[in-house]
Amino acid sequence: MGLFSKDIKTMDDLFLHTLQDLYYAEQQIEKNLPTMIEKATNRELSAGFTKHLEETRGHIKRLEQVFADYGQPAKGVDCEAIDGILKEAKHVMGNIEDKQVLDAALIALAQAVEHYEITRYGTLIAWAKALDYNKLVKPLELNLNEEDATDKKLSKLAEAKLNKKAA
Repeated sequence: MGLFSKDIKTMDDLFLHTLQDLYYAEQQIEKNLPTMIEKATNRELSAGFTKHLEETRGHIKRLEQVFADYGQPAKGVDCEAIDGILKEAKHVMGNIEDKQVLDAALIALAQAVEHYEITRYGTLIAWAKALDYNKLVKPLELNLNEEDATDKKLSKLAEAKLNKKAA
């Protein structure tokens, strides 16, 4: 079911599709974070990615609870957006030899992922409220808050240390 497919006729259909999209995205992120951990040369960055991998596993569990509370099986749908971001990340990681430049690039790539997740969680929260699915809001908000905190930590690390080293 594509985002603009004829299968999406109602707001419920749109909510479910976006939930499935985000579930797929979180699973792909979980698969790709170990490579980013391995490639990071800055200890603080590697530790941050490791912490976020654990958070991502928690995000997946919370999304599975959202699916259960929504009365639907937890399943993902292909997400071209996250696939494209992760494909770009693999390409960039494979083409940078300077370790300091690579660390700066890893932060930028991770933030592209975070920003995608932040928009999806924010959208799902707004739609859950509009559809009166109040029970679904809290776990989505918990995930959103963690994504936002990760984004802020990445910005701080980039601006305080890694961008200057790379420059």
